[in-house]
Amino acid sequence: MAAQVCSLLSEECRVAINHIVSYELHVSDAYLSMACYYDGETKEPPFATFFEDQAEVKRAHARQFLKYLRKHESKICLPVIQEEIKLCLRWESDSPVPLQQRPDIDNWGTGLQALESALELENTLNNLLQDLKTLASENHETDLSRFLGKFLDKQKRNIRYLENQVGYQKELEKLAQKENPSEKTPEASAKEA
Repeated sequence: MAAQVCSLLSEECRVAINHIVSYELHVSDAYLSMACYYDGETKEPPFATFFEDQAEVKRAHARQFLKYLRKHESKICLPVIQEEIKLCLRWESDSPVPLQQRPDIDNWGTGLQALESALELENTLNNLLQDLKTLASENHETDLSRFLGKFLDKQKRNIRYLENQVGYQKELEKLAQKENPSEKTPEASAKEA
């Protein structure tokens, strides 16, 4: 069987894919933090399993992108995700690209904070994937555009799920507040602390 010959990626796409791999791992870490918070001591909400599953899924996505880079004989250079990051190599500039860090929270409370943070992370990842798809299209890299399709579909599903869960949690908190108007919502208590 002949070895599959793949074209080399453009430098811009290679850098963007490396960035997405780092961000997928970053999101995986955040999900793991959220899942571990609900493990044991606190009452586990129904979406805690989603966090645990997504930690593994995001890690698997990162591996798939790394395999894609290797298949196209591209250099792997994962940037460190921090509050502001300069894209390395060709995109070196003085203008940093703002990215969200994993929230430094020890207590996820009712889970609304975790859900809202997860939604922000997923939206950021979706934007990165959309930008890469646009870049791939501009560089006529149809193989990369096709490869990104399944990730974008999964992003849409995750975002929809998280939006529904955030709405549901907010409704639960409103109902709880109506039933016990003297009690503060966990969200309000967290803001006072």
